[in-house]
Amino acid sequence: MAAMKGDHEDREGFDSKVGSSLTARSIAPLSDTEPLSHDVLGDNMSAACREFVAIVGTDNAISDYETRRAHSSTPWSPSPPSQSPALIVLPSSTSEVSAIMKVCSRRRIPATGYSGGTSFSGALTATRGGICIDFKRMDKILAIHEEDMDVVVQPAVGWQDLNAVLGRQGLFFPPDPGPGAKIGGMIAMSCSGTNAYRHGTMKNWVISITLVLADGTIVKTRNRPRKSAAGYDLTSLLVGSEGTLGLVTEAVLKVTSVPKNQHVAVTAFPSTHAAVEAAVLLINGGLPIDALELLDQYSMIAINRSGLSSRSWKERPVLFLKFSGSRQAVQEQLRMAQQAASEKGCESFEVLSEEREIDVAWSARKQVGPSLIAMKQDPSDLFLTTDAAVPISSLAEMIDWTHQIIKEAGLIGSTLGHVGDGNYHAAIVCPKTQEDSAQRIIARIQRRAIELEGTITGEHGIGLKLRDLLVEEIGDNAVDMMRKIKLALDPQCILNCDKVMRMEL
Repeated sequence: MAAMKGDHEDREGFDSKVGSSLTARSIAPLSDTEPLSHDVLGDNMSAACREFVAIVGTDNAISDYETRRAHSSTPWSPSPPSQSPALIVLPSSTSEVSAIMKVCSRRRIPATGYSGGTSFSGALTATRGGICIDFKRMDKILAIHEEDMDVVVQPAVGWQDLNAVLGRQGLFFPPDPGPGAKIGGMIAMSCSGTNAYRHGTMKNWVISITLVLADGTIVKTRNRPRKSAAGYDLTSLLVGSEGTLGLVTEAVLKVTSVPKNQHVAVTAFPSTHAAVEAAVLLINGGLPIDALELLDQYSMIAINRSGLSSRSWKERPVLFLKFSGSRQAVQEQLRMAQQAASEKGCESFEVLSEEREIDVAWSARKQVGPSLIAMKQDPSDLFLTTDAAVPISSLAEMIDWTHQIIKEAGLIGSTLGHVGDGNYHAAIVCPKTQEDSAQRIIARIQRRAIELEGTITGEHGIGLKLRDLLVEEIGDNAVDMMRKIKLALDPQCILNCDKVMRMEL
């Protein structure tokens, strides 16, 4: 009995010690967080600037206003002038990034990473000032392992440039977000693109990452094999973390063979509803399509008016379909696709097989964002967009409803996107006087996606704009778990602070 009593007392003492620990909780609720303490005052920043110059050189520490603004505010993701970095620092190596972050950590200076600058979600906004680390000088393809079908790259390599080099060896890197996107940002945002329907998103193509943590520690997540069960999957944790957990300085990416015998079909429909129904019919039929994209009538009008495409297009809702494979297989796929489109009342079915024709067609799809921005009547007009994704069975209903509420609000907008995987964008261009009305529509679309068991973002990320809706989508506990991970790796919250989740009340 005495032994049992002693054991019980020891256990009580152990439980008391554990219970008194502030770090015992597995999550980090917002209500428990401490106020952030950064130092971006003049004396500290001036001293830090001298240290940065010693690391990267005078020419690679830039403080002029226009450059600083361009690194935090873009036409598709604007931010106020007050949320700009005080300095742009351009490293040339992982070791220089590490040295920069050691200065930031010691001096409590916030840092935001920058590669292509194509983000829609406010991920570039320097909410706390500090510095922007621009990876422009780290733009090299370090190795191509043709037999292993992988490639080692630095963060400022663009996906288009990468494919131009890979293509000469018969290789291909499928993720294809907006023009100008670069590998570092693509990893940070877990980007997607038109090829995701068949090939998956960025997370499916990243084997390993070299990154720098908030305190300057350099980490390599794993080696080059296609599969590994060695410890936690740190690579997957970093893909989509939006630069809040670490800065990517090198990546090993999978590649595949260049698609053979590519064909594109451009098929016009009398209504967006008919086009979406045709897309769902194709998906449910299991047809092996490389890409399945929707552009509504307003999107096609914008492309024609912008002059960004070298040909004119039918100003009707359109599906862009891409096929590849053997000649016989592609012909059969085209036949089946045309039959499905005809069942839904398609008005035309144009097949393109020449490389130049295909490039023109897919370029038109890629230029729809800039084309819609070009529809602004005044430079002060707003360009607002959503990135919802829903189960395929709900897609037609979701897009019809979106058109209806935009029309009822007296606004002009379009719907477009990667309907093959249920991800679509609603875009609204409007005067600033209609901002409140447009923002209400955007919020309704996002909440409707959640109601249909979908997501508020299929590929653009959370950034600043969707932080509170993230809680509605996945719940407090899941977001609090993310916050715990963030604080474990970046306790001072200096890496892309305020993105993905709120860090203080």
